Amino acid sequence: MKTAIVAGGLGFLGSHFANALLGRDDIGKLVIVDNLWTGSRDNEAYLEDPRVKIVHSDIERFLTDMMFDEIYHLASPASPSWYSADPTRTISANIIGAFRLRELLKPGGRFCYTSTSEVYGDPLVSPQPESYRGSVDCTGPRSSYDESKRCTEAFLFECQRVHGMDVRVARLFNVYGPRTRADDGRAVSNFISDALNGSPITIYGEGLQSRSWGYVEDILGGLTRLFWGDDLGQVGPVNIGNDREIPVIDIARYVASLVPGTSIRHVAPAPQDPSNRRPDLTLARRLFPDWACKIDYEQGVKLTLEWFARRQANLSARLAEPAGA
Repeated sequence: MKTAIVAGGLGFLGSHFANALLGRDDIGKLVIVDNLWTGSRDNEAYLEDPRVKIVHSDIERFLTDMMFDEIYHLASPASPSWYSADPTRTISANIIGAFRLRELLKPGGRFCYTSTSEVYGDPLVSPQPESYRGSVDCTGPRSSYDESKRCTEAFLFECQRVHGMDVRVARLFNVYGPRTRADDGRAVSNFISDALNGSPITIYGEGLQSRSWGYVEDILGGLTRLFWGDDLGQVGPVNIGNDREIPVIDIARYVASLVPGTSIRHVAPAPQDPSNRRPDLTLARRLFPDWACKIDYEQGVKLTLEWFARRQANLSARLAEPAGA
């Protein structure tokens, strides 16, 4: 039986991924480490299993005598509002977190890392293949996230080159879905939260900047194939995402159509907000031809909104209960 660790396992994507791991019969022990910075204690309810141990800790400071067959590093904020507010913590979670986790890898074990499409910066090439080196401002307002992801990739692939470590790196594109915090700060969750709370949806600039929106169930399908697949023969990162590119304003208008009475307001553009984002999936389709994103944004946004609405209703019901009930 294998031992595995998920850093950031109480986050939106991390908790979904931990659930997928628990579906494997060969996982005997799963340690989840999360400092609840952008994760949520509520996600512990999805991970009740005798094989699971949950530790609330920064991954850089996590102490254990255990060694792991499989390491999954998902410990990083992914929203500009979070990582720009605490760049030191963001850089530490990615880079120092990777240093610490490598110390815990058994000989012959596998290290898997969720990187990001943000490594392409504001791309001059579309769609973006893994070979594209990007257009990134290494001193700009997004650099704590972009550059710490790029540096962590460099560290891991040097470990592969020099030490023969089994490394898998996924570059993710705009993942959304249930279990996202209401204050997550990314577009879909922001729009849904605003609409359900009766607030205007806020759009930065004209909203013509485009993104490739991947519903979490589809993204997990690609992640598990990359992270768990044997003999892929791949050295280097792999794009995982939906290659249907949709302007931000279209997502906002669709959310507004699902919640009648919702308005949209435009504010000044966010600094260095990338104009486009679309993965070239040629490599992913060659490595795992049975995988594709099947849930379109209309269905995925509706599913996510329904989850948010149920959660909000449950919270309101609990708050309405008399004390001691």
